[in-house]
Amino acid sequence: MFFRISDLLNFWFPASCAACNAALYRGEMIVCTQCLYHLPKTNYHLEPGNPVEKAFWGKTRISSATALYFFNKGERVQHLVHRLKYDGEQEAGELAGRILGADLLQAPSFRSVRAVVPVPLHTRKLRARGFNQAECIARGIAQSLSVPLYPDFLIRRKATETQTRKSRYERFENVDRIFALNPKYHPSPEHYLLVDDVITTGSTLTACADALLDIPGAQVSIAALAYAR
Repeated sequence: MFFRISDLLNFWFPASCAACNAALYRGEMIVCTQCLYHLPKTNYHLEPGNPVEKAFWGKTRISSATALYFFNKGERVQHLVHRLKYDGEQEAGELAGRILGADLLQAPSFRSVRAVVPVPLHTRKLRARGFNQAECIARGIAQSLSVPLYPDFLIRRKATETQTRKSRYERFENVDRIFALNPKYHPSPEHYLLVDDVITTGSTLTACADALLDIPGAQVSIAALAYAR
């Protein structure tokens, strides 16, 4: 009987689903088939004035906003985000980005997007983590939309404290005007898609959108892997 090396590796070190942690069957990659069909999609890309868009009303000027999944503590989407952000499974972010990008192609409001821009990490955190989780998601979206990815289009001018235990106003103060356009670019008035992993209060994305809107004539839309209601 002939065994492939990959079969032996999967026997001794079985790959697991990034969302539910169940063992993957042959032919499954990163996320199992059951999770691909049953993770809680928002479908907000098809709903103008959806709750993600409303989260930015009165804060900044955006064209459209959406998130792929609903985020609930202790559930599979949180596990997926954790595997990407803290376990370094960058392929999980790229897969989610490709799925999200395919959805965006169905929405007229996102069809004019001409560039994808991830929320940047400070250089110190980027060196420590080794990658930017928002960039992984943005890379997958850019592939689906067939538009350029600008991973360093925005720069974070200072490191900030974690947002986890801050109030809504403290989150806003923590990121106010800390993002800027990278001077190596000569930006044009395009429709930019700003990408992050999870939307909670939207403070970080608001600050990033404000920096992009410093480009005369620019449009900004927002997309994220998950939305914490």
